[in-house]
Amino acid sequence: MSRKRTTARSTQAGTTNTFLTLSLLIVLSMIINACGPGGDEPAASDTQEEAAAAAESTDSESGGEEAAMEVDLSPSIYPEPQLIMGSRAVQKLSLDQILTYKALDSYNEPDWVSDLVADGLLPPVEERLPVEPRVVLESGMADGIGVYGGVWRDFSACPTEGFNRGAGQSAGWFGIEAAAFASLLKSGPIYRRSDSLEPLPYLAKSWEWSEDGFELTMHLLEGAKWSDGHPFTTEDVLFTWEDMIVDKNVQSPKGASAWMFNDEMTQLEVIDDFTFKFVFPVAFPVQALFQMDESDFHISPAHILKPLHPKHNDAMDYVDFEASMPPNKVPVVLGPFVPVEYITDELMILRRNPYFWGVDEAGNQLPYLDEVVFEKGPSGVGRTLSTLAGSADHSNLENPSTFVETLKRAEEDDAHFYVEWGPEVLGFSIKMNLSTSLGVKDDRDAAVRELFRDVRFRKAVSFALDREGIAQSILRGPFLRGWAGGLFPGSSYFDRDTVAYFNNNPEAAAALLAELGFEDTDGDSILNWPTERLASGENLVLALVTSEDAEETQTVGDAAVTLLGDLGVQINVRPLNSAARREMTEAGEWEMKVDRDGQVYAVPFTRCTDLGPVTKEYHFHREGSEPRELLDFEQDLIDIIEAFCVEPDTDARKELMAEYNRLTTENVYFVGVFIGRYGLAAAKRFKNVPAGMPVFMYQWTWDNVMSEQVWVGPAEQIDQLRPGVIPTYDSE
Repeated sequence: MSRKRTTARSTQAGTTNTFLTLSLLIVLSMIINACGPGGDEPAASDTQEEAAAAAESTDSESGGEEAAMEVDLSPSIYPEPQLIMGSRAVQKLSLDQILTYKALDSYNEPDWVSDLVADGLLPPVEERLPVEPRVVLESGMADGIGVYGGVWRDFSACPTEGFNRGAGQSAGWFGIEAAAFASLLKSGPIYRRSDSLEPLPYLAKSWEWSEDGFELTMHLLEGAKWSDGHPFTTEDVLFTWEDMIVDKNVQSPKGASAWMFNDEMTQLEVIDDFTFKFVFPVAFPVQALFQMDESDFHISPAHILKPLHPKHNDAMDYVDFEASMPPNKVPVVLGPFVPVEYITDELMILRRNPYFWGVDEAGNQLPYLDEVVFEKGPSGVGRTLSTLAGSADHSNLENPSTFVETLKRAEEDDAHFYVEWGPEVLGFSIKMNLSTSLGVKDDRDAAVRELFRDVRFRKAVSFALDREGIAQSILRGPFLRGWAGGLFPGSSYFDRDTVAYFNNNPEAAAALLAELGFEDTDGDSILNWPTERLASGENLVLALVTSEDAEETQTVGDAAVTLLGDLGVQINVRPLNSAARREMTEAGEWEMKVDRDGQVYAVPFTRCTDLGPVTKEYHFHREGSEPRELLDFEQDLIDIIEAFCVEPDTDARKELMAEYNRLTTENVYFVGVFIGRYGLAAAKRFKNVPAGMPVFMYQWTWDNVMSEQVWVGPAEQIDQLRPGVIPTYDSE
């Protein structure tokens, strides 16, 4: 429903632009009613001459007399996206067309690995594989069954701390974790599924719920082995659960709180070597399936780490335990590739895992590739630059500032890569700190937080933004467009009819600021605080934090300075690196910030508790020394999210997300700025990269592509750095 509000707007002598006032009065002359002090309603001007006279009269006033106008405060209709070139439709398949688990009549391996078997350095391939290996089916392959050999060259801009991933260490990201580690379930390829929006089986080959929904029984691969040949069993799962996830002294990336429902802890019970079950305090918490995927349930080798854990070794402390899988030592892993060599800040070399537990339909042990090399560098832009130069084979196009250069290079005859675009899930937004206590140090801080908690101010900021102008200033064309906030338009849960889009209406923004009591009382073109909100009546000056690691956040910050400055709101921008931003967020010592938002708004079911203030650590409404004061609609959001997290029916989940999106955008919970598409730059020689594969949906590229199935034809294979090498371990 359209909504209008009559608002008094003051004018200052010497600051009114006569031309703009004249133009505005001409355009609005048929829809504006001016009300005098006594409430009389003179007729609107019928001619340009009358409008000009009215403008001249307004311009000559030096006493700050008020002119009132009706301003439309209703949201606009959110537009449909434009189509862009270079996008292919995803081929949706049922799970039984992508993979299965079964024994095959015989198995194969690369000839050079067979030579190692003949030399007694490895057991025969059939002894290294499970009883029923994971079989990637030809019907799910883009280019069919592959051949052995080849190398994937990539780039990492994150330091490698070590390989104790379950204790929170980073191996370097950018695909290293995806290449080396494995999990119970795998969520990356969900985008390909036509039959269900749940993770794919991985080390857990199947599962079933009890009739009452309180128990979930998981079945592991029987006979799978770690990269050192040691059996993988429920002992590893139990160690991961009890000594990594549940142990509060271990900095597990997903700790025990993620497994609490209604303030009660989930239990894990081992049934036998290859079967275990979760016992939940609520019925059918299907969200738990996503907590067993590659981002959350980091299976750790009990035979390596349990003897080093402080609970089992009095000589160890938790600091030493975390560092017990250093980067200069070959780790024991379950993934298709094993890091065998690392030169600090230079490169990491991973080689095929001879014990990997997957095969193709012809019985060829996977992976097809023999080697993966990660060049190390200081910035993620280096990955794109290396791809353009021909020294890397893949880049996620996540920084729009690099799009044009990448597209130009891809069109050149000698380009070794192609570019493909995914759905609209690259979103940038402005967040406001909604906490009433965390980081609040004085009266001004308290007044700022109360201002942010007033929906009229959040709408004013939203109305101030020329989103299309910002998007086009970053990258011209259909790649970027305005975004209201809430769910990403590329999400399968997105419903355009639920969007309240308060976009590019400076008059509405000014009216809301005036209604909040702000006016320029000292003639310096900056609005002053009303004394009833802040006794000092000082200028309205707000701090906005951007990211040094994402150039586009700085562009948004610069635009906010200009657009809000035009309305009399002074914005001071402060770029920070990711570590400083994280510390600032945890301490609550920030006012506004520009974020590149995460996948929760694309695939909310995978991280549902991050959708709103369900936990006390929710990033822009964290709890401080005092209990949080939830906004009215925030409790509604919590109710929706908690129902969504345990809702097994897809249609019901979509209805809940429709209501979530309506509440979020109507209340401008955070201010969306622009939405775009991630691009994939990948080597042309790579085969079996699925069509339309998103760079970032449930996971990033390396998890989405199923790297074990990627292959390169013999004529296009390039030299490996460490041919013939397999991971080796000390005898102890």
